[in-house]
Amino acid sequence: MTLQQHRPDGRGGLEPHRLPDRDWHRHLRSPRWGASLSRGRMPELKNVEMNPTSTRMAVAFWLGLAAATFVVLVIGYGTGFWR
Repeated sequence: MTLQQHRPDGRGGLEPHRLPDRDWHRHLRSPRWGASLSRGRMPELKNVEMNPTSTRMAVAFWLGLAAATFVVLVIGYGTGFWR
């Protein structure tokens, strides 16, 4: 299924108007994404806004979150908040 453009036919109606077929693949080729590089390799793109978190810090965060959740549950059930 394709979309057709229509133009006025001069008698108050519309007639289909075909546009010349263009190679839309040509518009997708960009040297930024490695199309013009040798061997089809991708260019190295750096994300300057990204500061990766160290593995130790990530593990410490999740262990701390688990411990805090456990403490909240123990206090909540110990005081009878969740009965």
